[in-house]
Amino acid sequence: MMLSNDFLADAKALLGDKGWRMDAESLEEAATPWRGTYQGHTPFLALPASTEQISHLVKLCQTYKVAITPQGGNTGLVDAGTPHGEITISLRRMQAVRAVDPFNNSLTIEAGAPLVKAQEAADGAKRLFPLSLGSEGTATIGGLISTNAGGVAVLRYGMMRDLILGLEVVLPDGEIWNGLSGLRKNNTGYDLKHLFAGAEGTLGIITAATLKLFPRVAKSTAWISCESAKAVVELLALTRDHAGDTVTSFEIIPANAIAMVRSEMPDVRDPQPNDLPWRVLCEISMANEVHARDIMETALQSAFEAGLAADAVIAESLTQAKSFWTIRESIPLCKRAYGTAINHDISVPVSQIPAFLERSEQAIQAISESAEIIAFGHVGDGNLHYSACEPKDAVSPILSNHAAEITEIVHSQAMAFGGSISAEHGVGRLKRDELETLRPASATAAMKAIKTAIDPNGIMNPNRVVSLD
Repeated sequence: MMLSNDFLADAKALLGDKGWRMDAESLEEAATPWRGTYQGHTPFLALPASTEQISHLVKLCQTYKVAITPQGGNTGLVDAGTPHGEITISLRRMQAVRAVDPFNNSLTIEAGAPLVKAQEAADGAKRLFPLSLGSEGTATIGGLISTNAGGVAVLRYGMMRDLILGLEVVLPDGEIWNGLSGLRKNNTGYDLKHLFAGAEGTLGIITAATLKLFPRVAKSTAWISCESAKAVVELLALTRDHAGDTVTSFEIIPANAIAMVRSEMPDVRDPQPNDLPWRVLCEISMANEVHARDIMETALQSAFEAGLAADAVIAESLTQAKSFWTIRESIPLCKRAYGTAINHDISVPVSQIPAFLERSEQAIQAISESAEIIAFGHVGDGNLHYSACEPKDAVSPILSNHAAEITEIVHSQAMAFGGSISAEHGVGRLKRDELETLRPASATAAMKAIKTAIDPNGIMNPNRVVSLD
């Protein structure tokens, strides 16, 4: 995109010396996502310091017909927050905690703040903000809302959309919608906040959010070995029979993922070395630590008696629990270092996980016997991160030659079992066209109508989520 001198002069004057960058290093950083699997480009990086600055800048973009890509931590995985010719509006300077209301169990925070800042602000008020994921030090509140992020506690607390009470958004015409409300009951028409959650910046720029807080909890964390994926699914049901909605996390981890993490991180210890193919990382959260452990022990005893758990260890300290989570959270980075990986973010009904895993692996290994399947993630809500991997020292790049075919297998199997090809990472540019062929035509038409009505000039993160071409 060629920017006019008039636009640049007006934008620079509005933003001030600290509010923009055009040097090659800054522009390349803004256009390079963390995984580095593709490269974008941007002619201008805006670093506004307030909602009002963003409002005026968006009005300038409307006047000069300049397209915008809003950006948080640039940790996305579907090519939504990486610019491809648009100017970049980064919210990294907008990180203030505006208010904490412990009696209303709410927190108002600016969209450029990393997730960890919201967690720390809640903890300082003796409350809990429950969203948790591996990139919480860099992923921002605005980006997490825009992609409707999930994380490891969805089973109990829901997706990011479920944690929002209100939003402040700069609309594509530059007007500010101040919907920062701490109300839990407010039936006054369309619930606009849910329109922007999951829209990936295509309908406006989220500048702040009022989020739900919860009472702080004590946790009991267990590392469990299982003989099959079927046993894992049945173990989830049994654990919930004992613990109900106090089951916060229930993560499935294959043994080969543990081996991969240990090969890349030699200091990491396997909590329970054995030859069984699956591990479960289970967490029960309650107000009382003793009660949480008692329920965990009772559930595990029932699991042993039912033949669903072959072995288990309950963390004796917070440090030991963190060591369990280190393995789980290190899988994505270690997988990246391991070699070629064709990655997918899918979901299926929990009951269908074993059949999905079996059929997908059979179909992929019919193409490539060297393919190593690493499937892990949030079995409690049916969301698996499914990768076909190939070591760096593989004799020939079989997987890279069959990437499209492997992706078609994984996605078609997910759909065949009543699932989705995008569970928690969003749509972006990466899955936009494929989803248009999979979702009902009426749904795509409705999405296009909403986009056209709110952003008639198409300047707001164009060609993400849904195409207007």
